[in-house]
Amino acid sequence: MSELERLVAVMHRLRSGCPWDAEQTHLTLVRYLVEETLEVVEAIEAGTDDHLAEELGDLLLQVVFHAEIAAQDGRFDIEDVAGRIADKLVARHPYVFGDGAVPDDLVGSWERAKAVEKSRASALDGIPQQLSALTRAHKVLVRARSHGLPPEVLGVRAGEASSDALGQEFIALVARAEELGLDPEQEARAALRALESRVRYAEASRG
Repeated sequence: MSELERLVAVMHRLRSGCPWDAEQTHLTLVRYLVEETLEVVEAIEAGTDDHLAEELGDLLLQVVFHAEIAAQDGRFDIEDVAGRIADKLVARHPYVFGDGAVPDDLVGSWERAKAVEKSRASALDGIPQQLSALTRAHKVLVRARSHGLPPEVLGVRAGEASSDALGQEFIALVARAEELGLDPEQEARAALRALESRVRYAEASRG
């Protein structure tokens, strides 16, 4: 038995033998999934290999936990989860698993493949609303560019700056918002809504 198979077996036993594990649902586990994801990020940024391996294990537990809940309901199991992601990776990399040429724009190629798979009408479809304004803005711009709408078309002007300078600019903007008595997240969300409106307008204009 591999360690992955042992983990699945352990989770199966916990669902039948531990009252807390038995009563959990997909919804009750959401906060743990978010917490464990952020702890993985923290380990990547500042931790050791042991720390990262531990946190990745905690995140893997969440995947196995959700799959076990679904399996008990006869919906899908961990094999289905693994099979779907493997199939998806093969389908989206024809230049690796087939004879296709490596695209010049790998990110754009990936996003366009997703759009076709999921029958998405807009570059904005499928972007989680729960993302922070900064993360969502980045995703919106990446998606828009992959759909032939570069930032300048949307009225976004980006100057040149090093990564260190960009970080300082973010902090300076937060400090400026604090001075003005504004919530930086809310202000960013307002600007993001305007950007998303411009994306949808540009898409509609292209027909």
